[in-house]
Amino acid sequence: MEIYIISMCVVAGIYAVMALGLNVMWGMAGLVNLGLVGSAAAGAYTSAILTKTFAIPIPLGILAGAIVAAAVGAVLALVTRRLKEHYLAIVTLGFAETIRIVASNEIWLTNGTDGISGIAGPFRADLTPFQYNLVYLGIVLLVLLGLYVCCQRISYSPFGRVLRAVRDDDMVVSVAGKNAQSFKLKAFSIGSGIIGLAGGLYAHYTSFISPDLFVPLLTLYVKLSLLVGGVGNNKGAVVGAALIILILEGSRFVVPFIPYISPAQGAAIRELFLSATLLIVLRFRVTGLVPEPHDHPVIPRPGTATAGTSIKAS
Repeated sequence: MEIYIISMCVVAGIYAVMALGLNVMWGMAGLVNLGLVGSAAAGAYTSAILTKTFAIPIPLGILAGAIVAAAVGAVLALVTRRLKEHYLAIVTLGFAETIRIVASNEIWLTNGTDGISGIAGPFRADLTPFQYNLVYLGIVLLVLLGLYVCCQRISYSPFGRVLRAVRDDDMVVSVAGKNAQSFKLKAFSIGSGIIGLAGGLYAHYTSFISPDLFVPLLTLYVKLSLLVGGVGNNKGAVVGAALIILILEGSRFVVPFIPYISPAQGAAIRELFLSATLLIVLRFRVTGLVPEPHDHPVIPRPGTATAGTSIKAS
């Protein structure tokens, strides 16, 4: 049971990392991305291939995965730079499915649907399963803490203020002399890189990845994490991820006590618990459990009394 609890904490930490990446794109810049699993897959496969085939050190492999995911995100942002809201969401969803299909068919590179096994984990051979899980939890928490501090710095920096201005009204940003498309590209690239880093962490933790792991449902869980926690707030991203994993795994122990249901129905009930939680939270806390701080300046739309608010970014 101890190993199981630690393992779920590791997964919650990885979800929190992905939620931080999503918050940069969606919470700060207002970019709707339904292709999170595509970035996670890019990071996971890059790190797995480099460390397994070329014997590159694990930290460098994970860093390379994050860089590749950021580059892929930048290309996607360039392709979709004129799309907004649901159009962008549809294209990013197609991007994620494209990555999954490529991973399923390019056997020479990804081993197809059989996946890549035997991915190295830090100190795995020298530790017991309990010790390994505990050490990896420490690694994930350190990475999460570092990324949280960086995302907080971004949020309160001039760059972050411009991102929120882009989210609220990119026309005002353009009038203020800033290139809104450039800021969107940077936000998309940074968020994708963070999500790719989470994919690398997951690959080295489980030692196995396959295309079936990177399905749209994972994107949904991460978006729910940010919705429940609070869109635009890095604290909310972490809190929401922990809550989503708690509900998903905690309901696993509740379902067996429900009579007259099949295993398939039990899995559906677990998803129902998650949906009910989201509805309850959004009913009483529309902006999430930890809303975006009020000290974040909001750029008003043209025609309001304070429409002349200046936007500065280094």
